[in-house]
Amino acid sequence: MQSIYKWIFLFGFLLFFHGCCGFYLPGSYMRTYSTSDEIYAKVNSLTSIETELPFSYYSLPYCRPQDGIKKSAENLGELLMGDQIDNSPYRFHMNMNESVYLCTTKGLNENEVKLLNQRSRDLYQVNMILDNLPAMRYVNQNGATVQWTGFPVGYAPTDKNRNEDYIINHLRFRVLIHEYEGSGVEIIGTGEEGMGVISEADKKKASGFEIVGFEVYPCSIKYDPDKMSKLKMYDRVDPVNCPSELDKLQVIREQERVTFTYEVEFVKSQIRWPSRWDAYLKMEGARVHWFSILNSLMVIFFLAGIVFVIFLRTVRRDLTRYEELDKEAQAQMNEELSGWKLVVGDVFREPECSKLLCVMIGDGVQILGMAAVTIVFAALGFMSPASRGMLLTGMIILYLFLGIAAGYVGVRMWRTIKGTSEGWRSLSWSIACFFPGIVFIILSALNFLLWGSKSTGAIPISLYFILFSLWFCISVPLTLLGGFLGTRSEAIQYPVRTNQIPREIPARKYPSWLLVLGAGTLPFGTLFIELFFILSSIWLGRFYYVFGFLLIVLSMLIVVCAEVSLVLTYMHLCVEDWRWWWKAFYASGSVALYVFLYSINYLVFDLKSLSGPVSAIVYLGYSLIIAVAIMLSTGTVGFLTSFYFVHYLFSSVKID
Repeated sequence: MQSIYKWIFLFGFLLFFHGCCGFYLPGSYMRTYSTSDEIYAKVNSLTSIETELPFSYYSLPYCRPQDGIKKSAENLGELLMGDQIDNSPYRFHMNMNESVYLCTTKGLNENEVKLLNQRSRDLYQVNMILDNLPAMRYVNQNGATVQWTGFPVGYAPTDKNRNEDYIINHLRFRVLIHEYEGSGVEIIGTGEEGMGVISEADKKKASGFEIVGFEVYPCSIKYDPDKMSKLKMYDRVDPVNCPSELDKLQVIREQERVTFTYEVEFVKSQIRWPSRWDAYLKMEGARVHWFSILNSLMVIFFLAGIVFVIFLRTVRRDLTRYEELDKEAQAQMNEELSGWKLVVGDVFREPECSKLLCVMIGDGVQILGMAAVTIVFAALGFMSPASRGMLLTGMIILYLFLGIAAGYVGVRMWRTIKGTSEGWRSLSWSIACFFPGIVFIILSALNFLLWGSKSTGAIPISLYFILFSLWFCISVPLTLLGGFLGTRSEAIQYPVRTNQIPREIPARKYPSWLLVLGAGTLPFGTLFIELFFILSSIWLGRFYYVFGFLLIVLSMLIVVCAEVSLVLTYMHLCVEDWRWWWKAFYASGSVALYVFLYSINYLVFDLKSLSGPVSAIVYLGYSLIIAVAIMLSTGTVGFLTSFYFVHYLFSSVKID
């Protein structure tokens, strides 16, 4: 038997060593091109930080490919994010500089002019992709160079006397290439083209050029439409300089015929293919991230000090004194009990809405597990931005399969509270449908608004059926399986008996819910700085790739939630308040309230340019989903910590 284990270990070691020779995570399968090879750029949905409503590229009067529009295969995450990747007529030849004519449109009609003006004034960006790299644009703002992905549909002149907009109809592309000579290094990657390996045997075949950068410099140029319309697509034209005079720009006006052209320049670069995403993933504000972590550590140490005092100076002291007494002295002491010892007969009394509590605990375990595993994999580099939609797809898959953990924890807690497994099927169904049901209701309401706006962000009907199939064919059965395993597991036994008559809770000077709501400020203090970067990446179109920081923040958030809930539970027990179940949940779960309020603050002060009620409603809808998920996960951490604390506390002393 030992020899079998040795062979398994040896095989695993060799497999790991083989993969380590050239395992590369952040990127897609490297593709090499020979001189004059044709390369076609792709186009994604038009996006704007003004409206947050994506639209199809071909909803505007742009040149279309000769073979017709063909959609690229998209994963679940891309569809949910509103991406719509299509082919485009922009064709390049590797390492060949050229200036090319595309097409001349018919005279713009009233609807096209209105749409172009609206998209231009809403700051819509055209997003192009070449070899899986987004087009990057450099802009000088206040003496500093700022990089953006994509280029604007058009722009308005600075001259206030002119109220006409100008369309971007000429693009200058700068493609950075690196000459690859087939060094024999094995490279394995994931991306839209799947898995790939470049080995020693293929190095000759792999020799050529690799694309390591894609830059675009847009401008507007007024052409003579009669002269240009005589040309055919891909005919060569003379290179032009971008004019600065308004009279030489292409105005957006009815019956105007717009000519589209482009230039491409290939520039050899020393950037290696594995480093080509570095320009997009430059980490800004590293000091702010470290400040956030230090701020969180201060909160953790402060709360840890309080927990230390509770355990070592108060609880331990009381338990030690009690254990040193003889039986007669213990009986006398029982009559003089005060604080948390007085609620010994009520502390494990069934809480109100116990089924709902178990459902929320089960869903909280599922969401927390999904978030933790996703962030760990992202921090290790498995979910690169080169693989569009992979992060969201991975989260959905993890959530589906973690239904087994949700069912197990929820049903086991139900057995502990009720003392029986009766009704576990109904509970498991509720766990499987509670949070997904909330998400479905919110998304359906938002979807009607997006459908009305004809946005690509609307979820197609076919995707609804796919999501329902995943929900009922994977998540629900696994949750029921987890619930069944929960009925077969050993029930948690209470250390003390519960009295038949509930003890009266003394009146307090202030309502206990005030303390519970205030407790949420401490967990919020550990994540609000990182929350700003996350919101900026979602709503301002920036890449978020500092998952290492996010993993540290998540770990500290879990610790703070556990400490806050434990301290508040002990405080409630000390004032003879035995209804600690829901308070322990919301003590840490109330951080979601502050997250949602911060989202509103971000909308008012950081997304001031957001235009239209539809955009604001979409933003608030997604923020509400995030807040509910945070409430369930953080509340679960706090409740489970408090439950095991109370169980340990009352199992350490025997009071009859």
